[in-house]
Amino acid sequence: MCSAWLQTKLPPPPGRIDIVNSMVSKFAKRAWLVVVLTIPPSAFSAQDKPVVMPLVPAADWRQVDSHALPLSTVSQYGGDPTVEKEYGVKALELRTYQLGKKQTEVVVEPATDATAAYGLLTFYETPVMTPENGIQLAVRDARETLMARGGNFIRFLRSSDSPPSESNYQALLVFVGGSKPSESAIKSLPTPMPSKGLIPGTEKYLLGLEAAKRVLPSFRTDLIGFEQAAEMQLGQYKTAKGTSTLISISYPTPQMARVRFGALKNFLNLNQDQGGASAYGVRHGSYVFLVLNGGNQETASGLMDLFQVTQGVSWDQKYTSERTFTVQLVHMILAIFLLTAFLIAACVVVGVLFFLSRRFAARFFPNSQWGRTDDDQLIRLNLKT
Repeated sequence: MCSAWLQTKLPPPPGRIDIVNSMVSKFAKRAWLVVVLTIPPSAFSAQDKPVVMPLVPAADWRQVDSHALPLSTVSQYGGDPTVEKEYGVKALELRTYQLGKKQTEVVVEPATDATAAYGLLTFYETPVMTPENGIQLAVRDARETLMARGGNFIRFLRSSDSPPSESNYQALLVFVGGSKPSESAIKSLPTPMPSKGLIPGTEKYLLGLEAAKRVLPSFRTDLIGFEQAAEMQLGQYKTAKGTSTLISISYPTPQMARVRFGALKNFLNLNQDQGGASAYGVRHGSYVFLVLNGGNQETASGLMDLFQVTQGVSWDQKYTSERTFTVQLVHMILAIFLLTAFLIAACVVVGVLFFLSRRFAARFFPNSQWGRTDDDQLIRLNLKT
């Protein structure tokens, strides 16, 4: 009875096919859960993948013309020859670039160095200009784009008749000057003015008296001392009292700064409340900071406190060359060989000239001492017994 009851109540042992079918049915019931857990990570991982986009669309710009121009012609392109001389510009190069049937003129002005080119960029920049997207040290307006690259100040002149498209124009900027200056050029640039309250397009870096006169026409610029290698930075700042001009002047030594600050203090009546036209100043080491139209001492001090002057002593930095040690060694060996070859050639030339001069003197001046051979000369001792 017991065995029969067990046979009716207990199901027969499952076979291999039944086990497989059971697993398939269970997997099918839970397949939706697997899909839900799998899709989001894959979707997120696809979103996390970086999307590489080119800076500008490719454009087949090519240079079709280039010729030099005298510095006086810079006035035709909005420049000032007197100011540009102070930044080391001596001549211009007018280039023409072409893309299809469209042409764009580019004026390249070689300055003294990267800081001088940067100074020209700040001098000609106006508040209406805006930075070029994705391109450093480049500003633009509806008429032109200004750029500083290395020791060159560049003007891109936009044609009003048939200008290129925006993407093609951006491609020209990158084609000529790249998206940013070199690391060495960036490191050589002066420290920018404090950004807090600075009105865009008003920062200037001045290296000469004429540039300072044009930027500050009512200021005694002759007191700055550009003839003593002074460098001047300034910017317009928004304050509670209106707009003030913050000036930073750097001198080679603290002694020069002390003498110049004394002259500025006496002639400009610094740190005396004279209403809206008051001027304030302070000296820190080799730097002189001035605030024009400061309004009051509190406002001027707030602007001058934006600067942080630190002094320190550093060892002479090791010269870093763009060439590797192996390349420098090879160049040194080649220079030694060239010097040796030059000395040998010089000795040979001198010997040949010596020989020819003796032959020439013997033929045309036979009685001269230089033209006689050693065998023809008789040495008399004039000995007396």
